[in-house]
Amino acid sequence: MFLGLGSNLGDRAANILGALDAIRSAKLVRIDRVSSLYESAPVGWDGGPWYLNAVCTGCTDLGPFALLDGLQSLEFSAGRLRTERNAPRILDLDVLLYGRQEIQSPDLLVPHPRMLQRAFVLCPLAEIAAELPVACGMTALDAWNGMTSHEAIRAWPADNGGGNAALHL
Repeated sequence: MFLGLGSNLGDRAANILGALDAIRSAKLVRIDRVSSLYESAPVGWDGGPWYLNAVCTGCTDLGPFALLDGLQSLEFSAGRLRTERNAPRILDLDVLLYGRQEIQSPDLLVPHPRMLQRAFVLCPLAEIAAELPVACGMTALDAWNGMTSHEAIRAWPADNGGGNAALHL
């Protein structure tokens, strides 16, 4: 199971670290690995603040819909308001992959339908699970390397030349 985490309002890094702690505390997921933080321009919302993003993986005893409910509860507790699609947000938690399951419902689409077009998902996913099959025989690393541009994402904080090692477990 893989989750995407993002924030572009307030203290973005603290929002993501807080979400990881909350996921653990609520026993939604036993987190095994967490990527570095990456910064990216907002998609679908011009002029908004840049996002910080990460991906984590782990195990859960919850079904996919119960997991989604728990994640949305954490978003709400963090102050997320669901207004317009792609609007700036304090916290965004997405189920990217849930084992090999394919889920097509009005509330949940797994694999996440746009993850193969999102550098802010593929880069951290490839960091922690390079050989993970994601689609049509492609691994996460293949999908990342196949993107036409990597300019839409950068390691954060930029001054250390890489991601935030403190996020690794």
